[in-house]
Amino acid sequence: MRPEPIVTARLDLLPLRPDHAAEMAAVLADPELYAFIGGSPATPDELRRRYERLAAGSPDPAVSWCNWVVRAREEGALVGTVQATVTPGAGRAEVAWVVGTPWQGRGYAAEAARSLVGRLRERGVRTVVAHIHPGHHASAAVAGAAGLAPTDEQQDGETRWRLDLP
Repeated sequence: MRPEPIVTARLDLLPLRPDHAAEMAAVLADPELYAFIGGSPATPDELRRRYERLAAGSPDPAVSWCNWVVRAREEGALVGTVQATVTPGAGRAEVAWVVGTPWQGRGYAAEAARSLVGRLRERGVRTVVAHIHPGHHASAAVAGAAGLAPTDEQQDGETRWRLDLP
């Protein structure tokens, strides 16, 4: 599975490329974005190297790395990312999202996550999971908007959210 463009009512999800790094470094520059996931903002060069690795794909042929940047069409600006680590043979995907601080609260993450889940369904994925820190209420709301529900399972201090698709 390879990432292909996804169009929603307000957003364009574009396959991540290394040349997105400079703009995305600014989008992801707020240290508060890392409060629940750890780490710190990356420089444009660090992000470019990371994006080069991601765009090259998983070294495991049984796993697909699908990464998109999220562009708010009306603003013409990148506002975040969504990603899915897909194991096609297992019909399973782990998903995550991040939207830069200036664009939060506009429903962009929920819209992007819903469209990502829809694309995964189209591609035969039957189980979608996300790992969310119990205190990250905004991310939990995004997961719920995308159809995922919390489980009793924990991994590294995060709650596993899950959606089983028909």
